[in-house]
Amino acid sequence: MKYYLYNPLANNGIKPEFIKEAEKAEGVEVRELIDINYPDFLGELQEGDEVVLVGGDGTINYFVNAIEGYELKNNVYFRAAGTGNDFLRDLGASTDEEVLLNPYVTNLPVVHVKELSKRFINGIGYGIDGYCCEMGDKQKAKSDKPVNYTSIAIKGLLFHFKPVTAKITVDGQTYEHKKVWLAPTMKGRFYGGGMMVAPAQDRKGDTLSVVVYKTGSKLKALIVFPSIFKGEHIKKEKVVQIYTGKEIHVEFDRPCALQIDGETVLDVTEYTVRA
Repeated sequence: MKYYLYNPLANNGIKPEFIKEAEKAEGVEVRELIDINYPDFLGELQEGDEVVLVGGDGTINYFVNAIEGYELKNNVYFRAAGTGNDFLRDLGASTDEEVLLNPYVTNLPVVHVKELSKRFINGIGYGIDGYCCEMGDKQKAKSDKPVNYTSIAIKGLLFHFKPVTAKITVDGQTYEHKKVWLAPTMKGRFYGGGMMVAPAQDRKGDTLSVVVYKTGSKLKALIVFPSIFKGEHIKKEKVVQIYTGKEIHVEFDRPCALQIDGETVLDVTEYTVRA
């Protein structure tokens, strides 16, 4: 049996055509993935049964936290039905493929923020990237129209988001930076729907990358920002500093929004990630 577990919240709530076709196929069962008890569901699978998660990066995040402590015995695949798809982008895979998830959902890093501890598949955004998710959530609550995160980022850089002073501690070594716009910690290279913020990061490795984007000039912040989509921002050594390690602590001098694979956490002053 092949099970398609579909996230009805992905892709702005629009059901993909391939799911409609799967609902009519023999030997296939389509279920909404929300409210499934995953240890029970996976434990009842027969040898040879397959599972396909259908959604976006947030769907994978939901799944990897729902199965924490459970060892997968059946093949679990992922097929895109989201808008960001940074996980597939990092693998160089097509959105039409069913990509085997099993090798990528073990030994994931854990972020500790406020009272929350969560595994993540792509990265943690903290600063103007978290601010963009916060503003995007507010727009989604008011309208069904797609959110233009690039527009939010530009307006944030120019008018709304104020840079911070950040303390970055990597494997016990602390660095302080002023006028910081963002300080994400990455398991993969991409986040934010195609931003190659950590171009040298290897998701199969055992270290993480924390990227510090800093400048006292709003104009420079705006000019350099588009180069993140191609990973060329790292050439601006006065603006970008990257550290790698296994335990990373980031502390801002004022509360900011943070995002975990696209899920927003508000009013955060610090977070810790362990590989």
